[in-house]
Amino acid sequence: MYPSATPPREVKIGDAAAFAGTTPRAIRHYHQIGLLPEPERGGDGRRRYGYDDMIRLLWIRKMSEAGISLDDMRAAFDEARDVEDVLGRLEETLAVQEADIKRQRAAVQRLRRVGSPLGLLSPLVTDRLSHLPSGALRPGDLDTLLVTERIFGSLGAAVQASVFIILATHPGLRAEADRLDAADAALDDTVDPYDPQVEELAEQHFAHHTALLQAIEAAGLDVAEEKLFEIHEAGTSGEEDARMSAFDAVGKMPYGFSAARTRCVELTAQLLGGDPSAGS
Repeated sequence: MYPSATPPREVKIGDAAAFAGTTPRAIRHYHQIGLLPEPERGGDGRRRYGYDDMIRLLWIRKMSEAGISLDDMRAAFDEARDVEDVLGRLEETLAVQEADIKRQRAAVQRLRRVGSPLGLLSPLVTDRLSHLPSGALRPGDLDTLLVTERIFGSLGAAVQASVFIILATHPGLRAEADRLDAADAALDDTVDPYDPQVEELAEQHFAHHTALLQAIEAAGLDVAEEKLFEIHEAGTSGEEDARMSAFDAVGKMPYGFSAARTRCVELTAQLLGGDPSAGS
């Protein structure tokens, strides 16, 4: 038995949206971009949608589900572009999306395997550090690696990981690193940048860095670093984020250092670079 209700000649935007499986807001957007002709308003000032409007809305939904962009939909309705061109570009877009999904799944799997935010870093970094016992890496260590990866890429962060392997396995060096961090924090805005303690602290940082390098070599981690370059050059490290130059990135990462702490960092860099004028 057929329903006795007589179908309406036109419907309001809410009913049109409900039937098409979309929203009134989306329909208004289709009007704005010229994807759906805007119908005349009725005596009550509201738009009314007829059969042809509903057919187009249904096709819009089907094309949206297939991943076709709104611009391509408009071109397809206007027959301004060959359908093969539209489908070709759609296939390229889907290929990019597939690659993105693959990377996202790999990241989630690493995160579950590692069980810490370390799994969100690149595979080069994660693989170097995932063998460390739980708690060996501090949140600040991961923060540092995160920034390094952003500025210098996965290879730079993977090389820097050697430092955190040593700190995690050498309590004495970790204790000295903690002491230096506390001394750095004490260089607030009340400290004169040219106070002798600033130069002394820079020299202590240099000595600690030298000790770290010696421990890295003793542990054979420098050999592992050389292999990282081979892996990276072979293209097995995964996709790198699109990023600005290292120079630009360094200038855009805020740390809020005082003048004294900034000078300490500069003096330490000069010592590490072999500048004989450092500390003079």
